[in-house]
Amino acid sequence: MNNIYIISVDDEPMNIMLIEELSKAMGKEIILQSFLNPIDALTHIISNPVDIMITDFMMPEMNGAELIERARILQPEILSIVITGAGDNENLKLQALKAGVNDFLTKPLHISEFQLRIKNLITLKKSQKILNQFNDELQNEVKKATETLISREYETLLVLSKTAEYKDPETASHISRVAHYSKLLAKHYGLDKEKQEKIFHASPLHDLGKIGIRDDVLLKPGKLDEKEFEHMKTHPIIGYEILKGTKNPFLEAGAIISLTHHEKFDGSGYPKALKGEEIHIFGRITAIADVFDALTSKRPYKKAWSFKEALSFLIEQKGKHFDPTLIDLFISNIEDVKEIYHKFDNEK
Repeated sequence: MNNIYIISVDDEPMNIMLIEELSKAMGKEIILQSFLNPIDALTHIISNPVDIMITDFMMPEMNGAELIERARILQPEILSIVITGAGDNENLKLQALKAGVNDFLTKPLHISEFQLRIKNLITLKKSQKILNQFNDELQNEVKKATETLISREYETLLVLSKTAEYKDPETASHISRVAHYSKLLAKHYGLDKEKQEKIFHASPLHDLGKIGIRDDVLLKPGKLDEKEFEHMKTHPIIGYEILKGTKNPFLEAGAIISLTHHEKFDGSGYPKALKGEEIHIFGRITAIADVFDALTSKRPYKKAWSFKEALSFLIEQKGKHFDPTLIDLFISNIEDVKEIYHKFDNEK
């Protein structure tokens, strides 16, 4: 049974007793509590659910309109009915209506009229509760559907990030570490949570353009000659062309990262020889994450560098290849970097 919680407020005990008796005859679903003082009624409303309030108008400390106004601040959906002995006083009614009253009764109370008006408010309250429940359920369904869409979106990004690695001998560990290193740097650089999530999910797309690189170049175990290297240098633009122009914020971030992660802070990078802060922050961050992980990872054509060796290289390239501020942040958070490295060290 869904109970209806009603409070009755009147400074006259006889009126309280009458309302209690009339309410008892209206069914067991009604839970009525009575108060002789409006302050006590407000104290009750602070910590208890109240569906309907029946209040006298003329009372000490505050009148019925003031009580309704304060009660609706505490519980905005509370319904109310004012009982008055002032007849058809228009000023009184206007004051009560401005406070948000739903109905009026006059003294002396007529049993049938009282019960009908209270039943009308109960019906309204039940409809209100049904609507609120429907809205809650609808919001939950929308939330579930949104979470499902986001999950599928992340899965799509993961599949895309693995596309380049189908040809390039890098592992799923590389994807995970680059993503986590990038998010770590973004956080300590001061990017907001939305941008942290963007770079986390988009940074693994940095080498998507390698699907357009010839296998004899991409998989060559030795050093590339000048012509081969020029061909390899086209992969940032290929990735950018694949990812650009969508309404998906992660793919747009991926396009930026693909295009800029081989730019260098001193302007000696490619494909556009951008310099300093001309390079998007996503590109500057991913460059560090990608190079560091490449150095500390074993490949068919090279041994893994130690953390000390890799950090020495980053310091050496500070202000040249890499943004010096980001290098300082990376080094100052090296314990978190190590934790990420070991967490995904054995991922297949």
